[in-house]
Amino acid sequence: MEEKILKIREWLGTGSINIFGLPMSGKDTVGVRLAETIGARFLSSGMIIREMEKERKTHYTDGGELLPTDLFYDWILPYFAREDLKSSALVLSSVGRWSGEETRVMEAAEAAGHPIKAVILLNTSESEVLERWRTVQELGKRDVSHEIEKRVDDAHEETFEKRISEFNEKTLPVLRSYQGLGLLITVSGGADRETVFNAVVDALYEFSQQRA
Repeated sequence: MEEKILKIREWLGTGSINIFGLPMSGKDTVGVRLAETIGARFLSSGMIIREMEKERKTHYTDGGELLPTDLFYDWILPYFAREDLKSSALVLSSVGRWSGEETRVMEAAEAAGHPIKAVILLNTSESEVLERWRTVQELGKRDVSHEIEKRVDDAHEETFEKRISEFNEKTLPVLRSYQGLGLLITVSGGADRETVFNAVVDALYEFSQQRA
């Protein structure tokens, strides 16, 4: 594993890896661990958006919809050029989820010295992520001290299903675009966290060796 990590670091440089998947597919969990493992910085568009909405007292995504593209460009893209990220590789969580945004994301990342070098899809079924959502809701009901992030857009099942619909309608075309560019790596996300993480590392290693 250590040799694979070293090879991935060497190949990635200050580039970016963008991770996608259905809600509750484990994007942030895998992304944070991957960033820690390869010495990269983690950047989640969802976390940035929720912070900006809180700061500006707006509620664009409460109903499960994606952030309007113009706001996405204004709020998210400037992060690529931040001085504190300049010398780091980046692991991104679903940055650019609306069809067409991937072009601007790639341009901004390239201009800032963080070119998109791979895109990972954590492939999980809708039934699997719905079951995970229901489990999280039940844990929250049973134990209010449980450390689960409370998201407004996950409060109701119909809202969560709207997030799934948004992914299918707006984000799948983004992934097809990355696939056409030869950047997409699909990894099964239905197993336990350790298995999924190891599969991501293995897939990235194989991809990096093909691109070396």
